[in-house]
Amino acid sequence: MQSSTLKRLLTGLSFLFIFSLSLNAQQGNAENGKKLFNTHCAACHKLDKRFVGPPLKGITKTKEREWLHLWIKDNASLIKSGDKEANAIFEEYNKIPMTPFPQLSETDIDDILAYTDDNPVGGANAAVQVDPALAAKGKGLFQTHCAACHKLEGKLVGPGLGNVSDKRSKEWLHAWIKDNAALRSTGDKDAIAIFEEYNKIPMTAFPQLSEEDIDAILAYTTAGMIKPAETTSTEAAEIPVATTKPLSTAWISYTLVLVLFIILLWLLLYSKNGFLKISAVILVLLVSAYVLFDNLMGVGLDQGYQPIQPIAFSHKIHAGDNKIDCEYCHSSAKNSKTSGIPSVNVCMNCHKSISEYTGKVASAEEKAFYDNEIHKIYDAIGWDPEKAAYIENYQVKPIKWNRIHNLPDFVYYNHSQHVTVAGQKCQTCHGPVEEMDEVYQYSPLTMRWCIDCHKETEVDLKGNDYYAKIHEQLAKERGLEKVTIADLGGKECGKCHY
Repeated sequence: MQSSTLKRLLTGLSFLFIFSLSLNAQQGNAENGKKLFNTHCAACHKLDKRFVGPPLKGITKTKEREWLHLWIKDNASLIKSGDKEANAIFEEYNKIPMTPFPQLSETDIDDILAYTDDNPVGGANAAVQVDPALAAKGKGLFQTHCAACHKLEGKLVGPGLGNVSDKRSKEWLHAWIKDNAALRSTGDKDAIAIFEEYNKIPMTAFPQLSEEDIDAILAYTTAGMIKPAETTSTEAAEIPVATTKPLSTAWISYTLVLVLFIILLWLLLYSKNGFLKISAVILVLLVSAYVLFDNLMGVGLDQGYQPIQPIAFSHKIHAGDNKIDCEYCHSSAKNSKTSGIPSVNVCMNCHKSISEYTGKVASAEEKAFYDNEIHKIYDAIGWDPEKAAYIENYQVKPIKWNRIHNLPDFVYYNHSQHVTVAGQKCQTCHGPVEEMDEVYQYSPLTMRWCIDCHKETEVDLKGNDYYAKIHEQLAKERGLEKVTIADLGGKECGKCHY
């Protein structure tokens, strides 16, 4: 009897032991799962949001573990079997089959699933031991050699390179960067798979980079993914400040009229001297006429005008911090009457790869504001930053910019004549736009202001026989040492009002 009881007890303990081993096997090793995920899955999947494929965080809560093993091993066979879930995913993602991974063992898959369950390893702000000096050097090398085709996060021409050291071995990355064609010729499966995935377009080889240079680039791809702590308003964060607008002096005229009116009223009420009364009346009438005429001359004068724009485009960030030439966006200024408003396609030349603001900010809210302004461009043209592609059959929404500078219809002004022929800088009329967050009308744009500029601007006679001959004639006739625009007809009414 005792022997029978002991046997059942040992059998039960054995079962519990085997069950616990099975349970541990299913739980998997999340740390190893992260490495496997970065190697096999990260090209198409993220944990927290949709990428090429769906997000995978918590996938075991929505799919059975046995089903996931079959899907990862050979999803095509699972689809052919008529499995409803497999076919639904296949249809949802445009019938693009997932790469099968028959080489992964059951333990490997359990490790990957363990990583997707709780993501306990290597979060966005995990402490990563990276030499700051090496990463700083790597940033410069990355911008010089890699940034034309790669971002840290998301696809550009090639894949995102953030934390690429977690996905490939150091030796493999060195060989790939030095000469990817040679690595492919060895039959390396990963190298060939990347080549096939990106339409058999070979990556530029960099045999000139030293081992230390490549290590520096790899250090930057790791350090660049560590999100910095938010800066507070007390920290030395450079927050863009708009250039001070010209101050109005109209209050001086109004104050003068008020003072004279008070003096006149006092004289009329209390002075017995008739001459003083008449003189005061005449003086007040003259001053009032002057102030009235001066204010009438300001009708239509919009100096300082700064309308609210549909997108908070900062000239300080673009023309100032990033040194983008004005004529890159306003390309018709050198060849046309108007400077032109850039189309959204011009914005997308850069913003295909710049989906977030990386400058200095005072808070997470401020960064979120700038990021949202960039995404307004995407909404206008129909760009999907997740897939790095334009949305098919998208109804484009033109951005309705508010005009700032507007000359009267009876005034003729030609940008090309001033920019190309005269060689004037944009800042001559528009002020220091490279310092303005929001552009405003810097100059008065009055006829007097234009004529004064024509009187002061000297004509460059070097290498121009036509103007040199005119200068010689004018010098004899008028005794001039230099020739201005005004001397060449810049004050004639017909130049601007024909």
